[in-house]
Amino acid sequence: MTAADILAAFPKMSVLVIGDICLDRWCTYEPDTSEPSRETGIPRIGVVLTETTPGAGGTVANNLVALGAGKVAVMGVVGDDGFGYELVHALRQRGISSDLLVRAAGMQTFTYTKLINARTGEEDLPRLDFISTQPLNPTIERLILDQLPLTVDNFDVILIADQAETSAGGVITTAVRELLADLAPNYPDKIFWVDSRARIELFRNVILKPNRQEAEFACQRIGAASHQALLECCRSKLMIVTDGPGGALVVLPGDEIRVPVTPIEHPVDICGAGDSFSAAAAMVLAVTRSPVEAARFGNLAASITIMKKGTGTASPAEVLEAARA
Repeated sequence: MTAADILAAFPKMSVLVIGDICLDRWCTYEPDTSEPSRETGIPRIGVVLTETTPGAGGTVANNLVALGAGKVAVMGVVGDDGFGYELVHALRQRGISSDLLVRAAGMQTFTYTKLINARTGEEDLPRLDFISTQPLNPTIERLILDQLPLTVDNFDVILIADQAETSAGGVITTAVRELLADLAPNYPDKIFWVDSRARIELFRNVILKPNRQEAEFACQRIGAASHQALLECCRSKLMIVTDGPGGALVVLPGDEIRVPVTPIEHPVDICGAGDSFSAAAAMVLAVTRSPVEAARFGNLAASITIMKKGTGTASPAEVLEAARA
């Protein structure tokens, strides 16, 4: 299949992103207004403009829409708070279905607040993250567990976004991982694709997409000496390890294939590169069944998004142009 043929198949595809769907708040501040508070003497940050976008698993969903996926939905948990309403609005603006999001009273919405200097356009102050360190409420977890098996039939690709770096508080709990491990073998024609920042070695029977550092740390945690050992531990038939300018390594049982990428000397922003890789590669894998072709397209999408500020996306036209280069 040509690149154009592959991209033409995307509008026929439906994709579910399940996991940590968060809100990114891009707050532009004016340094001249950052004078000390009269009451406390603590310097204030004068925010003059705020933009909100879907973050974490929401960034993956945003990339899927930009690439032309026919149907994109997210499943996760948001708080019954202002940030939760902003997140739902940001998703709907981009044509991403939020119907499968569960609202949890008393829980705050997973939110990244990034401070951008109005003069330089750079993020130069500490980020303010709204996170949860408490285990997911059992009632809320039960809703996810009951909902997921009823939903899988409606999607070609299931992307699992395990973005929480704390030991508790994320949507992909032990019970959710075990359910995914049970579901995946029953749907051999569907793509179950996992991107996990801190727990990739705990998933079973799914496609794994760690970056090089995440794969190395996972191997250390389980005492595995190689990617092959990690693949075997996870009972997986495919792992794709991304490595920035080093491209991607396709790991199959008994075989490893390096898929190179043309290095970019001065990337603008590498934030979200892994999300754009996952969005493109998972859909291409569903269309072609070729892990190498999937990795090649993932590399192309990531090479486009790292040349954009923030968590950028890649369009089909941009991917076609990059494929010709």
